[in-house]
Amino acid sequence: MSQFFQVHPENPQLRLIKQAVEIVRQGGVIAYPTDSSYALGCRIGEKSAVERIRRLRQLDDKHNFTLVCRDLSELGLYAKVDTGLFRLLKAHTPGPYTFILNATREVPRMLLHPKRRTIGLRVPSCPIALALLEELGEPLMSVSLILPGQTEPLNDPYEMRDLLEHQVDLIIDGGYGGGEASTVIALTDEDPVVVRVGCGDPEPFMVNA
Repeated sequence: MSQFFQVHPENPQLRLIKQAVEIVRQGGVIAYPTDSSYALGCRIGEKSAVERIRRLRQLDDKHNFTLVCRDLSELGLYAKVDTGLFRLLKAHTPGPYTFILNATREVPRMLLHPKRRTIGLRVPSCPIALALLEELGEPLMSVSLILPGQTEPLNDPYEMRDLLEHQVDLIIDGGYGGGEASTVIALTDEDPVVVRVGCGDPEPFMVNA
Protein backbone atom coordinates (compact mmCIF):
# COMPACT_ATOMS: atom_id res chain seq x y z
CA MET A 1 0.00 0.00 0.00
CA SER A 2 1.50 3.33 -1.05
CA GLN A 3 1.69 6.38 1.18
CA PHE A 4 -0.22 9.53 0.19
CA PHE A 5 1.14 12.98 1.13
CA GLN A 6 -0.85 16.16 0.58
CA VAL A 7 1.80 18.80 -0.11
CA HIS A 8 1.13 22.53 -0.55
CA PRO A 9 1.77 23.39 -4.23
CA GLU A 10 3.40 26.76 -3.50
CA ASN A 11 4.93 26.26 -0.03
CA PRO A 12 5.82 22.55 0.30
CA GLN A 13 6.00 21.35 3.91
CA LEU A 14 9.65 20.52 4.64
CA ARG A 15 8.69 17.65 6.95
CA LEU A 16 6.81 15.89 4.15
CA ILE A 17 9.53 16.65 1.60
CA LYS A 18 12.14 15.06 3.89
CA GLN A 19 9.95 11.96 4.32
CA ALA A 20 9.44 11.72 0.55
CA VAL A 21 13.17 11.97 -0.12
CA GLU A 22 13.87 9.27 2.46
CA ILE A 23 11.52 6.96 0.52
CA VAL A 24 13.48 7.73 -2.67
CA ARG A 25 16.81 7.10 -0.93
CA GLN A 26 15.57 3.73 0.27
CA GLY A 27 14.88 2.65 -3.32
CA GLY A 28 11.24 3.68 -3.56
CA VAL A 29 9.20 4.77 -6.57
CA ILE A 30 7.18 7.98 -6.18
CA ALA A 31 4.51 9.80 -8.20
CA TYR A 32 5.10 13.55 -7.98
CA PRO A 33 3.98 16.77 -9.71
CA THR A 34 6.05 18.80 -12.15
CA ASP A 35 5.26 22.01 -14.07
CA SER A 36 3.86 19.96 -16.97
CA SER A 37 2.27 16.77 -15.64
CA TYR A 38 2.73 14.24 -12.87
CA ALA A 39 5.77 11.96 -13.17
CA LEU A 40 7.10 8.71 -11.77
CA GLY A 41 10.50 9.08 -10.16
CA CYS A 42 13.24 7.14 -8.41
CA ARG A 43 16.89 7.48 -7.48
CA ILE A 44 19.53 7.34 -10.23
CA GLY A 45 21.03 3.88 -10.59
CA GLU A 46 18.38 2.17 -8.43
CA LYS A 47 17.99 -0.86 -10.68
CA SER A 48 14.96 -2.46 -9.01
CA ALA A 49 13.06 0.86 -8.98
CA VAL A 50 13.89 1.46 -12.66
CA GLU A 51 12.55 -2.01 -13.52
CA ARG A 52 9.36 -1.35 -11.53
CA ILE A 53 8.78 1.84 -13.54
CA ARG A 54 9.45 0.02 -16.81
CA ARG A 55 6.87 -2.64 -15.89
CA LEU A 56 4.30 -0.10 -14.69
CA ARG A 57 4.62 1.94 -17.88
CA GLN A 58 5.29 -1.13 -20.09
CA LEU A 59 8.38 0.55 -21.54
CA ASP A 60 10.99 -1.14 -23.71
CA ASP A 61 14.72 -0.45 -23.45
CA LYS A 62 14.52 2.18 -26.21
CA HIS A 63 12.52 4.60 -24.07
CA ASN A 64 14.56 7.61 -22.94
CA PHE A 65 14.38 8.19 -19.22
CA THR A 66 14.70 11.79 -18.03
CA LEU A 67 16.93 13.15 -15.32
CA VAL A 68 14.99 15.92 -13.60
CA CYS A 69 17.50 18.46 -12.25
CA ARG A 70 17.15 21.38 -9.84
CA ASP A 71 19.23 23.71 -12.06
CA LEU A 72 21.65 23.74 -14.98
CA SER A 73 24.70 23.29 -12.74
CA GLU A 74 23.95 19.55 -12.69
CA LEU A 75 23.68 19.20 -16.46
CA GLY A 76 27.40 19.11 -17.18
CA LEU A 77 27.87 15.97 -15.13
CA TYR A 78 25.34 13.98 -17.15
CA ALA A 79 25.29 15.58 -20.63
CA LYS A 80 27.79 16.91 -23.14
CA VAL A 81 26.94 20.60 -23.40
CA ASP A 82 29.00 23.25 -25.21
CA THR A 83 28.68 27.01 -24.71
CA GLY A 84 26.08 27.55 -27.43
CA LEU A 85 23.94 24.69 -26.18
CA PHE A 86 24.20 25.92 -22.61
CA ARG A 87 22.91 29.37 -23.65
CA LEU A 88 19.96 27.76 -25.42
CA LEU A 89 19.13 25.65 -22.37
CA LYS A 90 19.51 28.59 -20.00
CA ALA A 91 17.02 30.62 -22.04
CA HIS A 92 14.34 27.92 -21.68
CA THR A 93 14.85 26.58 -18.16
CA PRO A 94 13.25 26.17 -15.79
CA GLY A 95 10.21 25.23 -17.83
CA PRO A 96 8.06 22.49 -19.35
CA TYR A 97 10.71 21.14 -21.73
CA THR A 98 12.65 17.87 -21.80
CA PHE A 99 15.91 18.05 -23.74
CA ILE A 100 17.46 14.95 -25.32
CA LEU A 101 21.23 15.34 -25.07
CA ASN A 102 24.32 13.23 -25.64
CA ALA A 103 25.15 11.55 -22.34
CA THR A 104 28.43 11.50 -20.45
CA ARG A 105 29.95 8.39 -18.87
CA GLU A 106 28.38 9.39 -15.53
CA VAL A 107 24.93 8.24 -16.66
CA PRO A 108 24.19 4.61 -15.72
CA ARG A 109 23.93 2.41 -18.82
CA MET A 110 20.43 1.22 -17.89
CA LEU A 111 19.08 4.79 -18.24
CA LEU A 112 20.51 5.36 -21.71
CA HIS A 113 19.00 4.78 -25.11
CA PRO A 114 20.75 1.49 -26.03
CA LYS A 115 22.01 2.64 -29.43
CA ARG A 116 22.40 6.39 -29.20
CA ARG A 117 23.86 6.99 -25.72
CA THR A 118 21.41 9.84 -25.12
CA ILE A 119 19.57 10.99 -22.01
CA GLY A 120 16.61 13.28 -21.40
CA LEU A 121 17.22 16.19 -19.04
CA ARG A 122 14.85 18.83 -17.68
CA VAL A 123 14.64 21.57 -15.05
CA PRO A 124 11.05 22.10 -13.84
CA SER A 125 9.62 25.28 -12.32
CA CYS A 126 7.34 23.39 -9.90
CA PRO A 127 7.97 24.25 -6.19
CA ILE A 128 7.28 20.67 -5.01
CA ALA A 129 9.62 19.11 -7.58
CA LEU A 130 12.34 21.66 -6.82
CA ALA A 131 12.01 21.09 -3.06
CA LEU A 132 12.40 17.32 -3.59
CA LEU A 133 15.48 17.84 -5.77
CA GLU A 134 17.04 20.29 -3.31
CA GLU A 135 16.59 17.89 -0.40
CA LEU A 136 17.77 14.87 -2.42
CA GLY A 137 20.87 16.67 -3.68
CA GLU A 138 20.86 14.88 -7.04
CA PRO A 139 18.52 14.50 -10.03
CA LEU A 140 15.44 12.27 -9.96
CA MET A 141 15.22 9.65 -12.66
CA SER A 142 11.75 10.16 -14.14
CA VAL A 143 9.17 9.41 -16.80
CA SER A 144 5.77 11.02 -17.38
CA LEU A 145 2.89 9.31 -15.55
CA ILE A 146 1.13 7.97 -18.64
CA LEU A 147 -0.35 4.51 -18.09
CA PRO A 148 -0.26 1.77 -20.78
CA GLY A 149 -2.92 2.32 -23.43
CA GLN A 150 -3.32 6.01 -22.54
CA THR A 151 -2.07 9.05 -24.45
CA GLU A 152 -2.46 11.67 -21.71
CA PRO A 153 -0.83 11.74 -18.25
CA LEU A 154 -2.83 11.05 -15.10
CA ASN A 155 -3.61 14.37 -13.40
CA ASP A 156 -5.92 13.52 -10.48
CA PRO A 157 -4.00 12.41 -7.34
CA TYR A 158 -7.01 10.49 -6.01
CA GLU A 159 -7.31 8.54 -9.26
CA MET A 160 -3.57 7.82 -8.97
CA ARG A 161 -4.15 6.45 -5.48
CA ASP A 162 -6.89 4.13 -6.78
CA LEU A 163 -4.82 2.88 -9.72
CA LEU A 164 -1.29 2.82 -8.30
CA GLU A 165 -1.59 2.14 -4.58
CA HIS A 166 0.09 -1.28 -4.92
CA GLN A 167 2.63 -0.22 -7.58
CA VAL A 168 4.37 2.83 -6.13
CA ASP A 169 5.64 3.65 -2.63
CA LEU A 170 4.40 7.25 -2.44
CA ILE A 171 1.94 9.53 -4.22
CA ILE A 172 2.49 13.24 -3.63
CA ASP A 173 -0.78 15.14 -3.97
CA GLY A 174 0.19 18.61 -5.12
CA GLY A 175 -3.25 19.38 -6.51
CA TYR A 176 -4.80 18.67 -9.88
CA GLY A 177 -1.99 18.33 -12.43
CA GLY A 178 -1.51 19.43 -16.00
CA GLY A 179 -3.05 17.33 -18.75
CA GLU A 180 -0.04 17.49 -21.04
CA ALA A 181 3.47 16.12 -20.72
CA SER A 182 6.51 18.29 -21.40
CA THR A 183 7.61 19.23 -24.91
CA VAL A 184 10.58 17.08 -25.93
CA ILE A 185 13.40 18.69 -27.92
CA ALA A 186 16.34 16.66 -29.27
CA LEU A 187 19.60 18.61 -29.18
CA THR A 188 21.91 15.81 -30.25
CA ASP A 189 22.54 17.11 -33.79
CA GLU A 190 23.29 20.52 -35.24
CA ASP A 191 19.65 21.65 -35.37
CA PRO A 192 17.00 21.16 -32.67
CA VAL A 193 14.32 18.59 -33.47
CA VAL A 194 10.88 18.60 -31.82
CA VAL A 195 10.23 14.99 -30.80
CA ARG A 196 6.96 15.58 -28.93
CA VAL A 197 4.79 18.68 -28.63
CA GLY A 198 3.47 19.09 -25.08
CA CYS A 199 2.75 22.09 -22.92
CA GLY A 200 6.01 23.90 -23.75
CA ASP A 201 5.87 26.17 -26.84
CA PRO A 202 8.05 24.59 -29.58
CA GLU A 203 8.25 27.84 -31.60
CA PRO A 204 11.49 29.19 -30.01
CA PHE A 205 13.38 26.20 -31.41
CA MET A 206 12.81 27.43 -34.98
CA VAL A 207 11.34 24.18 -36.21
CA ASN A 208 8.00 23.26 -37.69
CA ALA A 209 6.20 21.10 -35.10
